[in-house]
Amino acid sequence: MSSTILQMAIIMGCGSIWRWLTPRGLDAQLTRQVITSSVFYVFLPALIIDVLWHAELGVKSLQYSALGVLSIIMTLSVSFLGGRLLRLPAQQMGAVLLATAFPNVTFLGLPVLEQLFGPWARSVVIQIDLFAVAPFLFTVGIVIVRHYGADTQESQSNSLGSFLNAPPFWSMFIAVALNLMGVNSPDWLSSVLQRLANAVIPLMLFSMGLALSWHAVKLNKLPIALVVVVLKMLFMPWVALHIVQTMDFLPQYQAAAVLDIAMPSMLMGVVLCDRYQLDSALYAMLVTITTAVSVVTLPFWHQFLAKSLAF
Repeated sequence: MSSTILQMAIIMGCGSIWRWLTPRGLDAQLTRQVITSSVFYVFLPALIIDVLWHAELGVKSLQYSALGVLSIIMTLSVSFLGGRLLRLPAQQMGAVLLATAFPNVTFLGLPVLEQLFGPWARSVVIQIDLFAVAPFLFTVGIVIVRHYGADTQESQSNSLGSFLNAPPFWSMFIAVALNLMGVNSPDWLSSVLQRLANAVIPLMLFSMGLALSWHAVKLNKLPIALVVVVLKMLFMPWVALHIVQTMDFLPQYQAAAVLDIAMPSMLMGVVLCDRYQLDSALYAMLVTITTAVSVVTLPFWHQFLAKSLAF
């Protein structure tokens, strides 16, 4: 696990170095937008089709969905109580709820799990993301940020409707349809999809390095960050572990699912905070800190799961 984290850190470090040097005047924000857009519109849809076309869909897909949704609901509830105890203003409360309850299941979960478990872990990541985390984010998550933020006319067009019209969502529909109809994938098409899919992991990690900034860390907000770290990095995977043990997954699939839930705060939340006028600076700080802390917590959970699940 330590070797895996080190490899991920080196690639993210390359992104951080780019952020510092800005080669040829290409700043981190612009470079990240280009990379993430290419991943979102081309490489990630290819990965989704390649994985879900050949995945085992059925009751287990519903279980992945239940695992993700229940873990988010439990964490949201406790995070809300923590925010009330800290007496957070609305803009900070919305940012904290997003940062605590929605893990970075794809951008970081995909490279980590594939490196640890092998190519089969891609299916776990994609199903948890598309069947649980993303739909919940663009329904309940949007309700939350609208409640605590400003509901502008521009932001109304960027809720569930825009998600349903997004390339990853349509890729999921296409792949599931092909899977259920039993359509065989031609060799040449499988080769193309796999080549495109192989670009997702390094591009995601490099993009994360571009996004992380220690300038966002403020000492007066560290108590808030401590609460988020405890809930996001310890409580949420603990909840997921108890839920997944009630499901008929093989031990290695249980471990992969829990580790995916144990990922740090998702990057997408920064976009939602900007659009709904929440505390974007606080959210950026929480993403940076939880990602840094994951260097310790992910190996901890990996070792703990190896002993408790015996995979």
